[in-house]
Parts: sequence; structure tokens; C-alpha cells
Amino acid sequence: MSRPLPAWMYPAPDSLLADTLRQGKPAWIEAVHLLWTAWVFVVPIFTPRGYDLRWLGLTLLSYPLFLALYAATLMLPRRRVGACALGMIALSLVLFRWYPPALTYFVFGCVMFGGGDMRPLWLRLLQIALANVALLAFARWLGYPWTTLVWVPVTTLVIGTLVHVERRNQRTSAALKLSHEEVRRLAATAERERIGRDLHDLLGHTLSLVALKADLAGRLVERDPCRARHEIDEVARVSREALAQVRHAVTGIRAAELAAELASAHLLLEADGIGLSYDLSAIALPPELETVFALTVREAVTNIQRHARARSVRIELACTGDRALLQVSDDGRGGDIAPGNGLRGMRERLQALGGELRVDSLRGQGTRLQAALPLRAAAG
Repeated sequence: MSRPLPAWMYPAPDSLLADTLRQGKPAWIEAVHLLWTAWVFVVPIFTPRGYDLRWLGLTLLSYPLFLALYAATLMLPRRRVGACALGMIALSLVLFRWYPPALTYFVFGCVMFGGGDMRPLWLRLLQIALANVALLAFARWLGYPWTTLVWVPVTTLVIGTLVHVERRNQRTSAALKLSHEEVRRLAATAERERIGRDLHDLLGHTLSLVALKADLAGRLVERDPCRARHEIDEVARVSREALAQVRHAVTGIRAAELAAELASAHLLLEADGIGLSYDLSAIALPPELETVFALTVREAVTNIQRHARARSVRIELACTGDRALLQVSDDGRGGDIAPGNGLRGMRERLQALGGELRVDSLRGQGTRLQAALPLRAAAG
């Protein structure tokens, strides 16, 4: 049995790394930014002292501390990110007199500072600008020429702006996703409550009647066997009717209504600024066909939202002869589509009912998905 990891190795629920994981991204993606720390090992090439013992000693001392601070900005609660970023800035200013590569720590500190909150962009830029003023004043006091430092304010302001906008977009996307999931959860809860009421109304009276007739048959079995047998036959008849009603209700429960799925799709696409229009013919679809079409809409819309870069989506349902045809089209980037689990699942569900799936996608002309099901399969 594996031992649990120490608590400090798990990111806080409201940390930047937790947000990354909730979006389905791997944890290592945040470590990619550390490639910029290559400057710690490149800067000595351009300095008179080069790779001397001072550089080696200060690197061995400061770089692990910087990595610990960077990890803390990702894993600690958001309210503590600013303190860790200030630690990076302080580390760079303390070492700057003897260690020019410390400018790398300063850039990271400016970029991460305020990364844990949703303060306005102008405030973030003001904070970065004040930190740069302090650095430039300190550097000039140490005798550094302006030409060697002019790139620092530009770099921190540009990267800081990009990171701030990216983090804000991530928070907004996470909030919209949570809202989308909440709508689904509330819909599922309402459906469960409806099912409970329907089953209670359906079975409550029937089971009471069965119990009453069974009790009556038990009392009549010796006095009037013929009537007792009649009551037993009634119990059997009522039970069969109740079973048929339950089967019919369960079939309706299993059906995923297209209307509910379209409402969910509208919410999902609207979050990304994608317009949705649809035209559903007045077709009374059997529950099993409606379920398959609803799941097809869900998978298709999810793929569009993730990959298509579309501006509008059109969903149409029509009846042609003895077939029901569902079409989902978008004006996205199109191109080759790698068959994944989603498309495979759609095709398998359709083929199980004698249907078929067709996907046409041309680069720059969007994608059109067509799902066809025979109406006679449902009738059979």
C-alpha cells in the first residue's frame, strides 16, 4: 500500500496550480516558464568576471531559493503569492551588487507579483513600474550604465501584462465552466425530483391496491376460494400493468431531451462568444433516438468549443423519408480531424441503432457533422 504524500506537496485549492489542473492541463506546464532562467547561466558570458567562483557560489545559494519561491507562488493560496514574488524581488536586489544574473529573479518577481489576485491591470502595471524605478535607482547608485538595464522595464511590463491577461482569462473561463456545470447539476437535481414524484404517484396507489387485494384474498381463501382466486388474478393484472408503466417511465427517464441539451450548448458556446442557431422540425422522436441525438449534439458542441475557433454554429434536425437527420455545422478553421474517443463513441452509438455518422471538414471552411438514424429501427 502506497504511503500518502506530505500535505505540503499538494497545491492549495485556490492556488494557481490548482486552477491549471482544473482546466485539464498537466502540472508540468507551469514549469515551462523556468526555461527563461537560462539567463542565470548565460549572463556571465557578457561580464568581465565570467564563470568564476563567486558566480558559482551565489548560483548554488540563490537558484534553489528562487525555485522554492517560484513553486510557492504556484502552490500556496492566492493571498500569499504576492509575498513570494516580493521575496524574489528582494533576493535579486540583495545579490545585484555582486551577481548580475539576479536580474532574472527580479523579472520573475515582477511578473508573479499580483498574479494571485484580480486587481485592475493599471494597478499591476503601476506596481511593476515602481519596482523598476527602485531597481534602476539602485543600479545607478551601484554604477551600472543605463544601456545595460533599459531592457528590464520593457520586459517586465510586457510579460507582466500578458501574464495578467492570461490569468484573468483563465479565471473567467473557470467561472463560466463552473456556471455551466452548475446548470447541469441543477437540471439533473430537478430531473431526479421529478422522477421521484412520478414514481411515487405511479406506484403509490398501485402498491396500496395490491396490498389490499392480497390481504383480502388471504382472508377469502378458505371461505370463498373462487373469489379469492379472482382477487389473486386482479393482483397479477394490476402488477403487470404497474410493471408496464414503470418500464415506460424508465424509458422516458433515460431519454436525454434535445431541448435541454441545446440550452446547455447555448450556454457553453456563448461563454466563448460563439453564436448558436438551430432549426428542429416538429418530429416526435422515440426516446432512444432522442438520447443518441442529444449525446451527439453534446459531443459535437464540446469539440467545436475546444478546437474549431468558430464564430457561429448551426444545428438542424429534419426527417427525410424514413430517416431522422441531425446536422451540426460551424464556420471554424476546419481541416483534418483526428478520430478520438468522442467521434468513436458517437459513431458506435449511431451504428448500434442502424445509423451512420459523416464528418466533412475543409481547412478554412468549417466542419459539418451529419448523424442519420432510421426511424424504423425505433419502431422495431
